[in-house]
Amino acid sequence: MSTAPKPRHIGRNISRIRELRDMKQEALAIAIGTTQQSISIIEGSESVDDEKLKAIAEALGVPADVIKNFSEEAVFNIIGNTIDIENNNGSSVISYGCTFNPFDKLLEATEQNTKLYERLLQAEKDKVVFLEKLLSEKK
Repeated sequence: MSTAPKPRHIGRNISRIRELRDMKQEALAIAIGTTQQSISIIEGSESVDDEKLKAIAEALGVPADVIKNFSEEAVFNIIGNTIDIENNNGSSVISYGCTFNPFDKLLEATEQNTKLYERLLQAEKDKVVFLEKLLSEKK
């Protein structure tokens, strides 16, 4: 029996963090500029090159080291130690302490929507230019 530690499966770690972030493969793919199929392949890989790992970590909002050293046991330990808190009379109270400012998240979402709208508008403008070019070539 070998006592050497098992190598970390980076792809599985990416998958679990993505799922904990409630993000679909397609959303992650768009965030790093690739396809959903590529994300599926990456999540099935035991190792990922550092450049891709850095891009994925940025898209997931975590440092690359968190992905490399991710441990589900640690996550469940943190959840178990922070969610169920007893109040003064001994009964349990579930605490969902907000670790971010909701207004910042709303502002961030608004900015993302604005960027998406601008990209969509530019795509439509490009389409109109292309169609006008086709029409002028037919004349």
